[in-house]
Amino acid sequence: MRRVSHFLIWVIFTLSSSFSDSITEREILLKFKDNIIEDPYNTLVSWVSIEDEDLCNSFNGVFCNPEGFVDKIVLWNTSLAGTLTPALSGLTSLRVLTLFGNRFTGNLPLDYLKLQTLWKINVSSNALSGLIPEFIGDLPNLRFLDLSKNGFFGEIPSSLFKFCFKTKFVSLSHNNLSGSIPKSIVNCNDLIGFDFSYNVITGLLPRICDIPVLEFVSVRRNVLSGDVFEEIPKCKGLSHIDIGSNAFDGVVSLEVLGFKNMTYFNVSRNKFIGEIGEIVDCSESLEFLDASSNVLSGNVPNGITGCKSLKLLDLESNRLNGSVPVGIGTMEKLSVIRLGDNFIDGMLPQELGNLEYLQVLNLHNLNLIGEIPEDISNCRLLLELDVSGNALEGEIPKNLLNLTNLEILDLHRNRINGSIPPNLGNLSRIQFLDLSENLLSGPIPFSLGNLNRLTRFNVSYNNLSGVIPKIQASGASSFSNNPFLCGDPLETPCNALRTGSRSRKTKALSTSVIIVIVAAAVILVGICLVLVLNLRARKRRKKRSEEEIVTFDTTTTTMASTESGNGGVTFGKLVLFSKSLPSKYEDWEAGTKALLDKDNIIGIGSVGTVYRAYFEGGVSIAVKKLETLGRIESQEEFEQEIGRLGGLSHPNLASFQGYYFSSTMQLILSEFVPNGSLYGNLHPRIFPRTSSSSSSSHGNTELNWHRRFQIALGTAKALSFLHNDCKPAILHLNVKSTNILLDERYEAKLSDYGLEKFLPVLNSFGLTKFHNAVGYIAPELAQSLRVSDKCDVYSYGVVLLELVTGRKPVESPSANEVLILRDHVRDLLETGSASDCFDRRLRGFEENELIQVMKLGLFCTTENPLKRPSMAEVVQILELIRNGMDS
Repeated sequence: MRRVSHFLIWVIFTLSSSFSDSITEREILLKFKDNIIEDPYNTLVSWVSIEDEDLCNSFNGVFCNPEGFVDKIVLWNTSLAGTLTPALSGLTSLRVLTLFGNRFTGNLPLDYLKLQTLWKINVSSNALSGLIPEFIGDLPNLRFLDLSKNGFFGEIPSSLFKFCFKTKFVSLSHNNLSGSIPKSIVNCNDLIGFDFSYNVITGLLPRICDIPVLEFVSVRRNVLSGDVFEEIPKCKGLSHIDIGSNAFDGVVSLEVLGFKNMTYFNVSRNKFIGEIGEIVDCSESLEFLDASSNVLSGNVPNGITGCKSLKLLDLESNRLNGSVPVGIGTMEKLSVIRLGDNFIDGMLPQELGNLEYLQVLNLHNLNLIGEIPEDISNCRLLLELDVSGNALEGEIPKNLLNLTNLEILDLHRNRINGSIPPNLGNLSRIQFLDLSENLLSGPIPFSLGNLNRLTRFNVSYNNLSGVIPKIQASGASSFSNNPFLCGDPLETPCNALRTGSRSRKTKALSTSVIIVIVAAAVILVGICLVLVLNLRARKRRKKRSEEEIVTFDTTTTTMASTESGNGGVTFGKLVLFSKSLPSKYEDWEAGTKALLDKDNIIGIGSVGTVYRAYFEGGVSIAVKKLETLGRIESQEEFEQEIGRLGGLSHPNLASFQGYYFSSTMQLILSEFVPNGSLYGNLHPRIFPRTSSSSSSSHGNTELNWHRRFQIALGTAKALSFLHNDCKPAILHLNVKSTNILLDERYEAKLSDYGLEKFLPVLNSFGLTKFHNAVGYIAPELAQSLRVSDKCDVYSYGVVLLELVTGRKPVESPSANEVLILRDHVRDLLETGSASDCFDRRLRGFEENELIQVMKLGLFCTTENPLKRPSMAEVVQILELIRNGMDS
C-alpha cells in the first residue's frame, strides 16, 4: 500500500509541476539558502540573486552539465545549519547531492522523490533524524547512498532496496537503527559494499552472498546473531569483512582468508567457539586479521606465517594453546602482534627480531618460559613491549636501549632477576614502565629519574635495595615490598636501615632492666596525671568563650583556643603568607568568629568545611576547617605540605594565604573568590518555593560560551602549571567543578590543589564513600588507586563536558535510571546528534567550537591513561580551537 501511495504522490507532483509557474534554478538555490540559519564560513556568500552572474561559475559548490543545468551540489564540511528545502526537487537534472559534514536537522523532504535523476546522496555527519525515508527506494538511478552519522532510528525499510539495481554502495552506520537487515538487500545486484555498523540491529545476516559482486561488508557493533559462517564462505569476491562486536556464534572458517581479494578480516568480540583450524591458503593482499575475544581453542595455526602481507595479527583473549608459530619472523610486514590472554607456552622466538616494522608486541598472561631474546632490540620501531604475566627468567636485556621509540615496557609478574639496567633511563619516550613482581635486586638506577614522560612506574615486590631516586609518576606503592629500599616516598628512612643492622649485633636487655624501666615509667605517668588534673580543676573556674584567640609577639604568631567542654587551653601556630592580611590581635579575634557561625559557610568538600571570614577594611578570606588530615601524621608534615604551596603564584590558582595548626584544629587560609564555584553557577539549587521559570533556576545567565571557554582554558593552564612548572610536580586528584572558583570577571581560579595527602585515605573500600567526586574520578584511580597526572586530565575532561552540556557528571533522570555524562555524550556523538548535547541555555555560540571542545573532553576521558593528552597539550589544543574560530 505504501508503494502505491509513493507512486501516486510522484504522479501528483509531476502533474502539479506542469501547471505551476516556472521557477528558475537560481531561485531554487536561493530558497535552499533561505533555509540556512547558520553559515559560519560564509560558504553561501556567493549565492546572490544578481541575474547577470552565471550561477554555474559563481555559486560556490554548484556545478552544471554541458546544457547549463545544475547537476551537482557539493557542500561538504561547511558547518551549514538549517533544514533541507523541498524546493531542490525542482532541479530536474540534479545527479549529485553531497552535504557531508554539516548540521542539517529534520529529514530528507518527501518532495525529493521527484529527483529521479539522482545518482548520489551523501548527507553523512549531519544531525538528521527520524525514520529512513522509504521514497529513496523509488529512485531508480541511485548509485551511492550515505546516511551515516546522523540520528536516524527505527527499522531499515524493506522498500529501501526496491529499485536498487544500479546501487553500488550504501552506508547507514553510526545511527540508532534497530530491527533486522531486510532480505530485499539481495535485490541490489550491482552492490559492491554496505556499512551498517554502530547501530542496534538484531537478527540474522541475510543471504548476502546472493549479491554477485559484493566486496565490502561491515556490520560491526550491532546485536546480530546466528552462525554467520554458513553464509560468508560463499562470498568469493569479499575483500573486507568486519562483523566484530556482535553475538555471532558457531565455528570460524578461516577458508575466507584465502579469497583472492581479501585484505581485512575482523570477527573479534563475538561468541565463536571450537578449534581455530589450520590456514591452508592466505590471500596475498591480507593485511588485517582480528579474531580476538572469542572462545577459540586449539593451536595457533602455523599456516598464518604464509600470510606475508599481514600487518596486524590479533588472537588475544581466547583459549589457544601451542606455541608462537615457527616462522613468524618471516612475516616482514607485521606491525602488531597480540596473542595475550591465552594458554600459549614455549619460548619467545629469537626470530621476532627480524620484524623491523613491528610496533606492538603484546604477549601478556601466557605460559612463556626462557629469556627475553636479545634480538628484540632490532625492532627499532617498537612502541609497546608487554610480556607480563609469564614465567620468563634471566636478566633484562641491556640492549633494550636501542628501542628509542618505546612507550610501554611491561615485564611485571615474571621471574626476571639481576639488576635494573641503568641505560633504561635513556628511553626518553617511555610512558609506562612496570617491572614489579620479579626477582630483581640491587639499587634503582638514578638514571630513571630522567624519564620525564612517565605516567606509570612500578618496581614493587622485588628484592631491590638502597636509596630511592626521584622518579616521575611514582608513589609509595611503586616501591612497596622491597625490604631493603629506603627514603622518600617510603616511610623507612635510610639511617633506620643502617641502625637496624647495627642493633642486631647488640646484646638484648635483661628482664630485670626492663622491669625497672617499666616501673619508673608508671610512676612518672602517675605524677604527671595528678598535676594535669590539678591544673584543669583551677582553669575550670575561669569562664572563656569557645572561640579562637590570637596572640602575637615579635618572632612568632601563636593562637590559643579553649577546648570544648573542659576549659583547657590549646596553643597553636598561625603562619601568614600574605602581607595584605590583618596583623592585629583584635582583627583575628573578630574574624575567626566566622568559624562558629553556620551562616558563613560557603562550601563543604572532601577535605573540610569552608567559611568566609570578614575583617575590617573589607578584607575577606576563605578559611577551610579541615575535617581530616588524611595521611598527614604530624605538625611538621602538615607545615611542610602547606608551606610549599604558599609560594605558588599563577593567575588561575586561588592562592594560599596561610595556615593554622593545633592539636585540635587545623585551618587553611585561602584567597576569597567572589563569584562562587563553577558548579554553583552551572547547577543552581532549585528550592521548593522557587518558580521553575525564574532565572535562578536556570543557572547564571552571565555564564555565556565565551566565558565558559575562558574558564576551560584558565583551568587547563593552572593544571599544566602544577604538572609541568612545579618541581616536584603537584597533582590535584580532586579536580571538579566545585573546586573551580570564578572571580569578579568570571576567570577561573583552581582551588584545593596540592592537598592530595589531606584527602581521606583512599582504599578500595572507602573511595566512593569519602571521596565525593563521583563521576570525575579516573577509572585507574577508582579501581586500583594508580595515581598520575593523567588522573587530573580525566577529571578535567569531565569538567569540559560539563561546560558544554550544562549537565552534572552523574544524573538520575528517574528512580531506576543513571546517566553517566561521558557515556551519554559519546553515544550522541557516535549517532551524529552532537547538537543534542549542548546546554540549551547557551546563545550566540560557534557550534563547531562546542563540538571540538566536546571531542577534547572525550579525548581526555579515554579509558587508557596512556592515550590521554597531557595538560600542556590540552592548553595548546584549546588555543588552536579559539584561534581557529577567531580566524
